[in-house]
Amino acid sequence: MKQPNILWISTHDINPDLGCYAGVWPGAEYAVTPNLDRLAAEGARFDKAFAAAPICAPARSAIMTGCFPTAIGTMHMRTKAVPPPEVRLLPEYFRAAGYWTANNVFTDFQVEVPRTVFDECSPTAHWRNRPDPDQPFFIAFHGMATHESQIYLEAEAFAAATAHVPEDARHDPAAAPVPPYYPDTPVFRRAIARYADLVTEMDHWVGGILAQLEDDGLARDTIVVFWSDHGRGMPRAKRWANEAGLREPLVVRWPGHIAPGTVVGDLVHTMDLAPTMLAAVGLPVPSHMHGEPFLRADGSVAARPNEFVFGGRDRQGEAEDTSRTVRDARYRYIRHFHHDRPAMQHNHYPDQLTTWEELRTFAFREAEQLGRGEPKSLLTPLQRTLLAPNKPAEELYDVEADPHETHNLAGDPAHAAALARLRGALESWQSRYGDLGLMDEDALNEGWRPGGRAHATAPPHVIAALDGLTASCPTVGSSLVWTVDPPTEPRERTPFEKIAGIPADDGRRWHLYTEPLRSGSVPGGSEAVWFQAWRLGFEPSPEVTASFPMARSDR
Repeated sequence: MKQPNILWISTHDINPDLGCYAGVWPGAEYAVTPNLDRLAAEGARFDKAFAAAPICAPARSAIMTGCFPTAIGTMHMRTKAVPPPEVRLLPEYFRAAGYWTANNVFTDFQVEVPRTVFDECSPTAHWRNRPDPDQPFFIAFHGMATHESQIYLEAEAFAAATAHVPEDARHDPAAAPVPPYYPDTPVFRRAIARYADLVTEMDHWVGGILAQLEDDGLARDTIVVFWSDHGRGMPRAKRWANEAGLREPLVVRWPGHIAPGTVVGDLVHTMDLAPTMLAAVGLPVPSHMHGEPFLRADGSVAARPNEFVFGGRDRQGEAEDTSRTVRDARYRYIRHFHHDRPAMQHNHYPDQLTTWEELRTFAFREAEQLGRGEPKSLLTPLQRTLLAPNKPAEELYDVEADPHETHNLAGDPAHAAALARLRGALESWQSRYGDLGLMDEDALNEGWRPGGRAHATAPPHVIAALDGLTASCPTVGSSLVWTVDPPTEPRERTPFEKIAGIPADDGRRWHLYTEPLRSGSVPGGSEAVWFQAWRLGFEPSPEVTASFPMARSDR
């Protein structure tokens, strides 16, 4: 039986602000998303899916490894972690199982992406590029249309960024659903309307990918997964360990396996996607993964894969903070380890965004009111919590009754049992998996890279015998690749590509080494084969060249 293909379509910085989530997520009825609504109607909509972190790179590291960022060291925004040796990036497991794997093109997984992971990682990566059209594929498309930066573009640039949004689908700022933790001002209404327009633009992009899959006759044989990394790019969402920072859309279509119109109300992590994809296609789930599979190989949905879901906020740029959160079916509990610090610390990048500027301007004007001997009147007490000089040590919200988390119940005796239960769950989670976010980051980095120098992966050891080439590497946790293409100078990466860990393109076709190479199995019958070893977080090994014994004797 042919293995199903896997197509991931991801976007940045959105909550479940899709039309199919109307009545589930507040404000979702404002959305215009016909393609994603159709995808949900044809498969399963997950109503309680949550990111592991409220910001991009840590959240994506969890999705791609199946591990909590706090357990493997990927919790700080933009770091170069050295995960434990057993950790791999998910596509490598599929590649080892015979899948063609590709990524278009965004990575940002908190590590340099090894050559072992993808057959292709480029802006033009597509399943149509695989050499064998019958080979199953795992491919991820990562769209940037909804990234927070797009909300705040100048008018002309925004019009270009939303060129596929027809006028009758544009969102009216006057109708924008403004959460109560924002002041109801033109700045916020415009930002919310623009955000919704970007979601509609993204929906158009998704529709194009799905149409290509249909055109190629692959839709029935492909598991399609749509997800976002974390919440919308506005205050008290992105960067906050609150519901709006962590609640995600998650839609899965698998024709013939998942019944159309399936709705799943159980708690899932987006981190659960890694073990779920492996389980769905019948591959073993590594024991080190922390996520729980929520689909079985027959497409049935696992009942209650998680009693709790967890998340955390750590360093974000220059803003140092540590918060941890746990959510059950009803409540969200948040513990702030630096409750003496403001929720909106100075943070160079978002401080330049108009919604952040608006809040700080209101705080300044309220200070002026005090200077005139007047009471503060421009913000509500809830809105002032964003700008306060400190945070409560603990927060507890009945999210089912209070989806915008407006009433902190941590001090309410009526909810003391829930507080104790979730506090205990959080402590047990930290004890079970460890929490590297509580460690001094400089000390953590020194342990990973003594003196600032990364450990090197040992060179491959290649044995040439009459039956072929056998390769191994003594570095624990390493994987090997091989190529018959002679060395070339790789293209210089841009500064952002280096930060995001996008692999350097040297123009050669590297293959994952999974078994000894036979002379007849290499492309073009080449005599020379180059091997290289990679271990996540380490420098790659030098290349080692080997030749087949028979090739040498023929010369």
